[in-house]
Amino acid sequence: MSRRKPSRRHILLAGSGGLVAAALPAALPATAHATGRAARGVEPDIDTTAQWSARPPRSPVSVLNKRPAKIVVHHTVSANTSVFSRAQAHTHAHWVQDLHMDDNGWLDSGYHFVVSRGGWITEGRHRSLSTLRGGSSFVLASHTSGQNEQSIGIANEGAYHEGAQPPSAQWEVLVTLCAYVCGQYGIAPTQIYGHKDFGTTLCPGVIHDKLPQLRGEVAASMD
Repeated sequence: MSRRKPSRRHILLAGSGGLVAAALPAALPATAHATGRAARGVEPDIDTTAQWSARPPRSPVSVLNKRPAKIVVHHTVSANTSVFSRAQAHTHAHWVQDLHMDDNGWLDSGYHFVVSRGGWITEGRHRSLSTLRGGSSFVLASHTSGQNEQSIGIANEGAYHEGAQPPSAQWEVLVTLCAYVCGQYGIAPTQIYGHKDFGTTLCPGVIHDKLPQLRGEVAASMD
């Protein structure tokens, strides 16, 4: 698979398992290397549904011609793998899509985006990335009952119950992605929630306890 130009995410995670070290592009400020966080409007490296060879949706996805008002964070309750490669992120994206389409009977993946334990981002439901780039519409997904028509769903690979913590690579990229989504759609970082805020569920596990930290880091990255 061909390599794209170095992204902030690759710079941040240089030396992490399965990822490639890259030099800091001259166009990026030195603080980007130190924090690894996206400035307002900087798109992180996201693998599209075409890049991870997603199954086509059963029917056309619906696009809502408005901006979402919030982000809802999830975990996928998959194995807490120590394989941090891009290939693993793609394998996990297939696992999520198969679960949602075959077991849940949905038309496609329920999440807009998924962040792997190794820090790779994959597009979930088709057209989520193109609408995010446009900044004025978003795809109707299936991640949180009662919230799908007003929120972006971002899931994290792994199960974060009973004290398990997301790897630093995953956490930093979650911050980067949330900052980009907030910037594109004009969402305040205070409007980042966890799945359990809207229903009887344990999702997203201990990540829910870290939401104040997530909101703070996203806000700081957008200054």
